[in-house]
Amino acid sequence: MMTPNSPGRGSDGHDPVDYLAVEDSPDFRELKSRHRRFVLPVAGLAFLWFLAYVLLATYASDFMATPVFGRVNIGLILGLAQFVTTFAITMTYVSYANRRLDPLAEKLRVELAETEASR
Repeated sequence: MMTPNSPGRGSDGHDPVDYLAVEDSPDFRELKSRHRRFVLPVAGLAFLWFLAYVLLATYASDFMATPVFGRVNIGLILGLAQFVTTFAITMTYVSYANRRLDPLAEKLRVELAETEASR
């Protein structure tokens, strides 16, 4: 017989939430899938964009030094574009998370809260 402070029970004497079962739930799997379908390709593209910039700066310095106007050259423009890309990715991810991830995460949160409250 388990006592309120036995291993496997929470400090309040209730059984803890079965997080392994939550991980196996279709909603949680869908949440992970949606997250990965966005993050992995975008992270890969961002890495390739950064790598291209570094390689151009290293091996195509004459190209990067090509003046565009005044003292502004292609290298400077591409460097600033790295920052713009970072902000664009961040804004896109926030929008995606608000539309596609947060509603499903909230549903899971509510279900867990209801499970915990019913104990």
